[in-house]
Amino acid sequence: MDIETYLKEKRELIDSFLKSYFTIPTEPTILHEAIKYSLFAGGKRIRPILALTSYEACGGEPKDILPHASALELIHTYSLIHDDLPSMDNDDLRRGKPTSHKIFGEAIAILAGDALLTEAFLMLSNMEVQSLKFKVQNEKFKMQKCENSFPYISHHVSRITYDTILRVIHEVALAAGVHGMVAGQAMDISSDNSKPDKDILNFIHLHKTAALITASVRMGGILSNIEEKKLKALTEYGKKIGLAFQIVDDILDIEGSAEVLGKKTGSDIKMNKMTYPALYGIEESRQEANDLISDAIDSLQIFYSDADYLRKIALYILKRRV
Repeated sequence: MDIETYLKEKRELIDSFLKSYFTIPTEPTILHEAIKYSLFAGGKRIRPILALTSYEACGGEPKDILPHASALELIHTYSLIHDDLPSMDNDDLRRGKPTSHKIFGEAIAILAGDALLTEAFLMLSNMEVQSLKFKVQNEKFKMQKCENSFPYISHHVSRITYDTILRVIHEVALAAGVHGMVAGQAMDISSDNSKPDKDILNFIHLHKTAALITASVRMGGILSNIEEKKLKALTEYGKKIGLAFQIVDDILDIEGSAEVLGKKTGSDIKMNKMTYPALYGIEESRQEANDLISDAIDSLQIFYSDADYLRKIALYILKRRV
C-alpha cells in the first residue's frame, strides 16, 4: 500500500471513531458545536496516525488503541484553537475556514479548547473498551452484541493494562503541558521580536511541536509493552521527525501557498517569529530537515520491515506541501 492510501485509510478510521464519539450532543449545544467545528475542519491526523502505526510496528492491531490515539487529536485541536486567538497568533483562517473565535466568539473558543483538552484525558483513561474485550474473552456476551456496542475494536486478547494506560496518561501530560507543548508556546510568544538564538529556537521546536509528536510515537510502544531498547528507538524517531515537521512548517510559511495551506502565509515574518529560516536561511533549514529525517529512519533499524510505514511517514513529512 502506498503511503497516501495508508494515511487516508488511517485518517478515515480515526474520523469514524471521533464522529461516533461526538454523535450525542452535550449541553450547552453551542460548546458542542464549537468542539465539532474545529475537530472536523480537516487536518492530517498525523499524531494519532503515528500512534496507530507505532503500535502496528510493535505487533499490535491499530484498531485496539483508537480511543487512545484519537485523544491526541483532541489535544492538538485544542492547541490550534488557542494558538489562533487574538491574544496569541490572531489568525482568521485555519484549514481554509474561519477560525473558531471568528465563528463562536473568543470566550466559547477558549472553552472549546479547554473542553477538548480535558476530554482527551477522559478518553485516555476510559477502560470501557478493555472491559468489553474481557467480556468477549470470557464469552459472557455474544460476539455480535459486542461488535454493535463498539464496532471499532478488534476482539483478540489485549496487551493493554491499567498500568500501561497510567503510563500513557503520564506521557501525554508531560508532552502537552508545562514540560512540553505549553512551555514551547510560551517561549515562542515571549521570544517575538527577539534576536534569533539557536538555543531558544531549539527549545521552542522541541517543546511546542516535537514533544507531542514524540509522545504519539511512544504511545504505540508503551501500549504494546515493547522492550526498552525498541522504545528508545521510537523515542529518537519521534523527536527527529517532530523537529523536521516544524522546520518544514517554517519553510511552508514562506514558500507555501495560502490556498493550499488553508491559512495566511508570511505570518512568521510579519510577527518576527523565531524560526529556522530566520536563523539559518531556507537552504540550510531544508538540509537540516533532510538530515533529521535520515537520522529518524536510521533509528528504526532494530525494527526491520515492521516499521516500514513509520519510515514512509517520515519521508512524507519531509515532502509535504500542506
